[in-house]
Amino acid sequence: MTEPSTFFTASPAWHWLIIAYFFIGGLAGGCYALAVLIDLFGRPSDRPLGRLGYYVAFPAIVLSGLLLTLDLNRPERFWHMLIESHTFRPMLKLYSPMSFGSWVLLAFGGFALASFLAALAEAGRIRWTWPLQLRPPGPLGMLVGIVGGLLGIFVAGYTGVLLAVTNRPIWSDTPLLGLTFLISAASTSAALLILLADRRHHTAGLAALERFDRLALALEPLAILALIVSLGSVARVWLSAWGVLLGLMVALGIVIPLVMQWRSAGANPRPSAAAPLLVLIGGLMFRAVIVLSSDAARSVWPG
Repeated sequence: MTEPSTFFTASPAWHWLIIAYFFIGGLAGGCYALAVLIDLFGRPSDRPLGRLGYYVAFPAIVLSGLLLTLDLNRPERFWHMLIESHTFRPMLKLYSPMSFGSWVLLAFGGFALASFLAALAEAGRIRWTWPLQLRPPGPLGMLVGIVGGLLGIFVAGYTGVLLAVTNRPIWSDTPLLGLTFLISAASTSAALLILLADRRHHTAGLAALERFDRLALALEPLAILALIVSLGSVARVWLSAWGVLLGLMVALGIVIPLVMQWRSAGANPRPSAAAPLLVLIGGLMFRAVIVLSSDAARSVWPG
């Protein structure tokens, strides 16, 4: 059997800071996109649920950016990703996912801040009234929401694409990491909003969000299975403790919450917090397996 060349490249030494960045960044993009959908297609009674998505998105994208910066060997040079150090001109390399992604993260942070301020103004938490124009249904709010929502979707799946363009085992051996991360971000973001929502008011929007989460959870194991198949012989890496952890993640973070949600659908207006909590734990476990198991490849194909 031919040994994949990716198994002999140096590890980028990405560990829990990057795993947390992937997880929290996915929540930021996913919660924002879901909030925009609620604003565009929900009822007036669903507006508080949409606000909740904006409340999560902005702090989450700030935190994820901080985690990414702290993981750098020289954190104080984070601005080199955006500015050319010799000329101090903006630097955008469209051919580089890292450079392009850095600018998208910055742009998304701006849209998340605008919507965050709009949500605070609508709730009466700040005295400014002008941010109200930055949230749908007004024309400017529609523009902010749609563009920001598209950027949020990009952010939610971007981390998987970033891994795929590295020359590392597992990460570069499948084209499906971006899609799988996006579906995982959708399910975990919906779960977080369900967990944080006011359960005393089970609105139509919350019921729709629960249906969306069930759909995302149903798609997620199919995406993971497709990812495993696409790896071919490289999937042997997961014939180990990492594979056991991946199976445990599927059981605890997808199958059990899905069964719990299906059993409670339509029967309990205040669903248990256990199911969304398990989904969130599963989403974090999935990213940990993907990131950390890459280094375990050397035990399968020793160099």
